[in-house]
Amino acid sequence: MITFLRLLTSKNILYTTFAFMTTYEEVFENNRAWVASKTNKDKDYFEKLARDQKPDFLYIGCSDSRAPANEIMGLEPGEVFVHRNVGNLVVNTDLNVMSVINYAVRNLQVKHIVVCGHYNCGGVKAAMVSEDLGILNPWLRNIRDVFRLHKEELFSITDEEKRYKRLVELNVQEQCINIIKTAAVQQSYNKNKFPIVHGWVFDLSCGLLKDLEIDFVATLKDIQKIYNLSNGSSMYGNEE
Repeated sequence: MITFLRLLTSKNILYTTFAFMTTYEEVFENNRAWVASKTNKDKDYFEKLARDQKPDFLYIGCSDSRAPANEIMGLEPGEVFVHRNVGNLVVNTDLNVMSVINYAVRNLQVKHIVVCGHYNCGGVKAAMVSEDLGILNPWLRNIRDVFRLHKEELFSITDEEKRYKRLVELNVQEQCINIIKTAAVQQSYNKNKFPIVHGWVFDLSCGLLKDLEIDFVATLKDIQKIYNLSNGSSMYGNEE
C-alpha cells in the first residue's frame, strides 16, 4: 500500500485514499455499535435473528446505495428478502434473479413481491443516452426495450425530466410483468392466492414510496393468455 501511495502525485487523490481507509475501519466500529444497540434493547436479538427467516416480502430493487431496502420499508432484518441490481431488472435469462424469485416463492412462501425503482436512477438515465457504454450495453438494453414498448407515450412528454421519471415508472411496471410471467409465481398464486406483485418508486428527494397501483389480478389474467404456466393447459382458449 505504501508503494502504491508513493505513485500518487495528486494531493487530492492521496487524501481520498486515506479517507477511504478510515471509512473502511469505521465500518467495523459502526458494526460493534449496532450490535450493542440491539443487544441493549433485547439480549436475545441475534439468537432470534439466527433462526430460520420467514419474510413476507421479496424486494427487488436497484443497487443504488441511496435506496436501502428494509430501511425505506421500515422493516427489520429478517422481514424482507432482497435482490438488487442495476436498474431493478427482472431478466428471464438472469439466473441470479430467477433463482431468488424461485426460492422466495417456493421455499420462503413470501406473500408480496415488490419491484422498487427510484427517481434519479443512473441506470435508467444511461439507457436514455445514445452512446456505447461497453459491457453495460446488453444489460441496459432491457431498459431501452421498455422505452421502445412505450415510445409513443414517452416521446409525447416534452419535459426531459418528466420523461425520465415516467421511464423509471414504466420500467418498474415491465419488471413486475416479467415476474408475473414466471411459473413459480403463477403456480403459487393458483394454489395459495399469493404472492401479490407490486410496483413502487422511491423518491430520493423526500424519502417517500410511491405505489404504482399495479392491478396484479388483472395483469395476471391478461398475460396468461400467452404466458400461462399455472396448470399446463394450452394457452388457447384461456381468456375466460
